Amino acid sequence: MARVVVDVMLKPEILDPQGQAVANALPRLGVTDVSSVRIGRRIEIEFTGEPDLDRAREIADKLLANPVIEDFHIHVVDDAVAEVA
Repeated sequence: MARVVVDVMLKPEILDPQGQAVANALPRLGVTDVSSVRIGRRIEIEFTGEPDLDRAREIADKLLANPVIEDFHIHVVDDAVAEVA
């Protein structure tokens, strides 16, 4: 099976309150060397045949991401690498 991953993130100019909350909590855990945190989503799409990046891009653009406030990145995941990670 071919797996395509779509990573969706807020555009850099959009405020990320969830990421900001995590960044503000880190010093309470003793972590002081992180300047900012951004939170996003990872969506995995499994194709029955070869990975169709054009189809995945269409799905991401029309369904998974809001192009006004979010960017997305698409890549194919090698199952051998995914098992190790």
